[in-house]
Amino acid sequence: MTITHNHPILKERRIELRKNQTPQEVLLWARLRRNQLGFKFKRQHSIGPYILDFYCPDKKIAVELDGSQHLDNKEYDQERDNYLLGLEIKTLRFWNNEVNANIDGVLQKISSELDSPSH
Repeated sequence: MTITHNHPILKERRIELRKNQTPQEVLLWARLRRNQLGFKFKRQHSIGPYILDFYCPDKKIAVELDGSQHLDNKEYDQERDNYLLGLEIKTLRFWNNEVNANIDGVLQKISSELDSPSH
């Protein structure tokens, strides 16, 4: 099965998402960009039919920030996580309020996964 990264059909949506980031995405991106955790991250990167908030290709880790809308989308999120897991991509999910209240804790969890030998 061929998996398409950044499929052209999703390009406009990825651009729109980059232009309209949530405050939490802006905050986390400021701490992930430019290899600050030792690895390159991409934002609004698509894999297959899904657009990931942040993606570390070297470690195959997706980082998703969830707002209250995800309370109603649990099945979709599980389907998406299973799809990515089938590609050996692990998804780390954080609530927006977790980023607001404890950005250092969020970064520590991400760093722990990046340092894990299983990735």
